[in-house]
This record gives sequence, structure tokens and C-alpha cells, in this order.
Amino acid sequence: MNARSDRLPDAALRPARRAFLASAAGGLGQIALGSLLGGCAAGPGASVAGAAPSGPHFAPRARRVLVLFQSEGVSHIDLFDDKPSLHAHAGKELPPSVRGSQRVTGMTSGQGSFPVVPPLLPGKRCGQSGLWISDLMPHLQAAADELCVVKSMHTEAINHDPAITLLNTGNQLPGYASMGAWASYGLGAENADLPAFVAMVSQGSGKNPGQPIFSRLWGSGFLPSSHQGVGLRPGADPVLYLRDPDGVARDQRRAQLDDLQALDARHAEDVQDPEIAARLAAYELAFRMQTSVPELADLRGESEATLAMYGSDVRRPGSYAANCLMARRLLERGVRFVQLYHRGWDQHIALARQLPNQCRDVDQATAAVLKDLRQRGLLDDTLVVFATEFGRTAYSQGALGDPSSGRDHHGRCFTMWLAGGGVRGGFEHGATDDFCYNVASEPVHVRDLHATILHCLGVDHERLVFPFRGLDTKLTGVEPARVVRAILA
Repeated sequence: MNARSDRLPDAALRPARRAFLASAAGGLGQIALGSLLGGCAAGPGASVAGAAPSGPHFAPRARRVLVLFQSEGVSHIDLFDDKPSLHAHAGKELPPSVRGSQRVTGMTSGQGSFPVVPPLLPGKRCGQSGLWISDLMPHLQAAADELCVVKSMHTEAINHDPAITLLNTGNQLPGYASMGAWASYGLGAENADLPAFVAMVSQGSGKNPGQPIFSRLWGSGFLPSSHQGVGLRPGADPVLYLRDPDGVARDQRRAQLDDLQALDARHAEDVQDPEIAARLAAYELAFRMQTSVPELADLRGESEATLAMYGSDVRRPGSYAANCLMARRLLERGVRFVQLYHRGWDQHIALARQLPNQCRDVDQATAAVLKDLRQRGLLDDTLVVFATEFGRTAYSQGALGDPSSGRDHHGRCFTMWLAGGGVRGGFEHGATDDFCYNVASEPVHVRDLHATILHCLGVDHERLVFPFRGLDTKLTGVEPARVVRAILA
């Protein structure tokens, strides 16, 4: 008898192996699906299908995040970073030693001259902190002592889509998970009746139409799809297809979902696709949102004083002001991550006309949401981030003084600010050179911003990982990233 004669042939063993593996995997699937079908408990760290073990790694400084993303490149020079040299050299050539060999876009690389342009309007030192803020933002000037201004931001991306994608997902390539999806994955939901992550888009009065805002910017990428953001539309019906069809009662919808769950549970055992559980979680959340969203969208309970604080635009559905108010309502109901995308900051042309209009869109409402959160006792544990993908050039795009002139993209240095949960108010971090063209001290990369946001939520960015393409993938990527501890309270 040869060495293999006492064993079954491989062909006979294969079905048994497949049956064993399917049975073992099915047990795990039943556990996960059973947890899902048992309901999602509301409360800090509540998990949904596909979530990592939820909960912070250490005591969080913030429970929730509001990102006010100003799409297309806010001019740090005009709003937050004035320097005497800009005025002293107004109209003169930007020194070649300052420009160096940095990449510039094709929109200005062929210019024959690069004349320096100072801020459009004067500004002033504001509050007890003395932060410089342009007169284009008078309401924000009054909130200066809440702000932690980071003047040394930088990015290697010089065009909109790669830079916006990097800021929102940690990678210039599409397909990666967004900031809010990572927060949902790591921490779960606080309110079982609303999504953990909500996104809203508004169009400004500057460049119109602005650069496109793609839904992948609040997508889950390679994370389970239950962690993607839910986009809210303007008006009284902010979620498509949330209402039951005419003639379908709520108990009938509940029965339909129960039957669907039973069928999908059996299917999940057979195919072991985790997206089945994620899809069921979405159905269940939508069912609960049929009650929670109409109440959320009903502003009749807001006082006239509150509405006036946000400005007249708050009554226009889909405006930045209306979205800021909606963001506050979401945050106070336990939504963990809210992100507003406001388009129109791409002032390549007509800077003198477009920029003041764009600032009027956001100034009052931005200051109002900070004040509103403070008055309701929410700002201390809500991190607010006023972000953009890059800044604008110190030199003119187009002929100096021409009404059609503007500023080009500039990723070498730009300004963002944070407020609230875990950061120092009335504080300035980092500095640019005399022409606001290069980082002079304490550089902060976009990856560092991501690490700091997660840190404020009690999450170690090195430990929040997901297996993807052979890597333990992180929001902060594979290059070095650090928490900017100097700005923490």
C-alpha cells in the first residue's frame, strides 16, 4: 500500500472542506447579523453593521465634529494673514528668492510678471487675543477669541480635485474613506435614529457655479458602506424616498422589513457578503429616520432671535446659513460628524467683486453657529473646523489692477481655523514668510490636521486602521503624521 492509500482522494475531501469553511464563516455571519437585527442601541459608541469595536482609545476632548469646508481655496492673504511687506511691495515683482522653484498651475506659469497684491480690504486685531481678521468678516471678528488659527497649513496638491480629495479623505486618489466615515467606523453612532455622519452642500455668490462637489467626498471608500455620509437636500424633504408610498401604513412597512431581514439573513449565511448586513442597517436606519428627519427639518421651534442671529439667508433652504442652522440641530441630536461643503471661493478672476460676495455668504452664519453652540453648552465638546484645500497666491493672476484679475491656487501655505472641543481659543499657530508665500515656522500638513481631529475625538490615528490592498490603511496614510499638540487646550 502506498503512502496515500489510507486517505481519501483530494477530490473527495474538497466538498467537506468547503462545507466546513462555509459553516465556520456562517457562524460569524450569524453573530454579526444577529447583532444587527437585534437593533442598534442609542448611546455613546453604539455600533452598526461593519463597525470596528467602537469607542475612543483615550478620553476625548470632543464628542462631535463640525467641518465647514470652504471649497476652492480661501485666500489666506485677504482674510487672515496680512503682512507689512505685502503693502510695501504692492505692485512690485514678487522676489524670485521667495517664489523659488515651486510648482505653479498652468493658469499663471506663463505670466511675464508676478506683481504683489496686498489684502483687498484692511483688517484689524480682534478680541483680547489680537488675532488679525479682515474687515470682510466683521461677524467673525467678534468671535476671534473662540478661534485657533493655524497659519502654516500646507499641501502638495495644487489643483482642486486632488487637493479637495486629499483634505477630505487623506489621499489625492479617489476611492479612499472620508474623515466622517473614519469617525463613524471608529466610534459608532450616538443616536440610533439619525446617521453618524451627515453632509450638506451649498453654492456661494463668488464663482458660480463653483467646482463640483462629488458624493465620494463623504463616501466610505473601502470601509463598510454603513459608514458613508448621508447627504441632506434642502427643504422640508431632505432625504429622497424616505416617505412611504401612498397606501402603505407604517406597520405594513415594518412587516416588509421584517420579512426582508429574514430572507437576507439566510442569504448572508450562503454568500458571506458583509454588505448584506450594511444594506439591512441602512434599511433599518431609513425606517427610523422616517420619524426623526421630519422633526429635524421643522424649524418652527427655532426662536426669531436664533433665526436673526444666522441672518436673513437662513430662511432660504440650501443656503450656507440654513445649512449651518441644520448642522447645529444635527449636532445637538447626537450626530457625530457633520460636514458642510460651500462652493464659490475660486477667485481666479474678479477678486474685488467675487470675494466680498462670498464672504457675506459665510461670515454671519459661521459666527452664529459658534455662538449658538456656545449658548447651548455644546461648543466645549464640539470641534469646529473651518477648512479649505489650499490658499491663493500673493501675486496677481492677470494684469495688476484689472477688474478681471484674481489670485491663483497656492498650496505652499494657507490658513485654517478650529474652535471648540479641545483646542485653544484666541490662539495663533505657525507663521508664513513676509509675503505669505512659504511656511516660516511650525508647518502643519493636511495629514497632521487629520491626526489632530481624530485625537480630539479620543482616537489614536495610528491605531484606527482597516485592511486594504495589503496595508493597515489609515486616514493619515503611510507618510508621517503628528498630532499638533501646541493647539490643544
